[in-house]
Amino acid sequence: MSGEKKLWPGDIQEPHPEVFDIRAMPPQPKEKKAGQLPENMIRQFFEEGYVIVDEFFTQEELDACRVAIARQVDDLANLLYRAGKIKDLYTHYGLFERLTKIEAEFPGANIILHKQGRLPQAFRDIWAHPRMLNVVEQIIGPNIAGHPVWNLRTKTPDNEATTVPWHQDSAYLDNRSYEVMQVTAWIPLLDANRENGCMEVAARGHLKGKVATHQCCWRDTWYVMLDEKEMEKTLDVDLKKDTVLCPVPYGGMLLINNMIPHRSLNNLSNDIRWSLDLRWQRPDKSVGFYDLKEGVLMRTKDNPNLKINWEDFEQVERHIAAKKQVGKKELLEDAGQFDTTIQGPWMKKWEMVHQNRHTATLSDEKLTWHKN
Repeated sequence: MSGEKKLWPGDIQEPHPEVFDIRAMPPQPKEKKAGQLPENMIRQFFEEGYVIVDEFFTQEELDACRVAIARQVDDLANLLYRAGKIKDLYTHYGLFERLTKIEAEFPGANIILHKQGRLPQAFRDIWAHPRMLNVVEQIIGPNIAGHPVWNLRTKTPDNEATTVPWHQDSAYLDNRSYEVMQVTAWIPLLDANRENGCMEVAARGHLKGKVATHQCCWRDTWYVMLDEKEMEKTLDVDLKKDTVLCPVPYGGMLLINNMIPHRSLNNLSNDIRWSLDLRWQRPDKSVGFYDLKEGVLMRTKDNPNLKINWEDFEQVERHIAAKKQVGKKELLEDAGQFDTTIQGPWMKKWEMVHQNRHTATLSDEKLTWHKN
């Protein structure tokens, strides 16, 4: 009928609020394990869709992540230098400046680093730390898998490619994820605040248990975007009252779920705002990643000290797999190690309202990954 809203592959008719609201909260332990949060904080996670934990990691744990990132930046600098892409290694700059200098000479360097997908031991140690898994257990229960989509965020100052618009995380995943609680820990590697581009959430925007209609792509990026009017209409949020700024100190984290609308602000400081986002869910549910890569089992009720099979998990590099699924075959061979574009199936879930260099290599083939 005329006047009806056009449905895109990402649109769904049946919401699942019971998966994300307070009804999904597991019974809380009477005797808490190391690191576990007070019950009121877990309740806030389910009722508001987010919770800030100001103190959680030790300085030594996060400093190890900083060291690992510095090595990755050094490797990238040397790669670009040997190829003649940059004329200086910028070794006299520290972790919070060096990539900015490299980026100025070779725009897109931060994207290369973002999509490398290297998982150093320091990141593994944070992701699967017993204290961290104890908190995740409070939200999804004792059976825990790490989700295949994790990210090192390279938020260089005043960079469009690292300023993320309003979205829900499941808008990037296939529709099976709409029925699965996925927990994200956003972990900044310095004090994160408004000036350097911390996160904002639309509190209680998850309570409908549905993904609003997104669009693709935001400006010159690979990001999907959620229009504010659509968010307010579909998810019943009032952005004037429900938008919450989420500053997080070094050593803390922001916990969110895959239905809460959120965004990251522009970095107006002079320092790079490095951060990690790590995700978990129940292992018996689909990760919703288009059958490109599975999760990694971290803990079960019967085996809380499970030995994690990182080797198999790292066999598939997700950015390469995603590009192969949706990119034009004749262009894939040209996408070398200095490619500064990102493509993925999420681009075909939603209306394409803005073409750019990231979308230019998408194939014209119809959707084959779509899952209900």
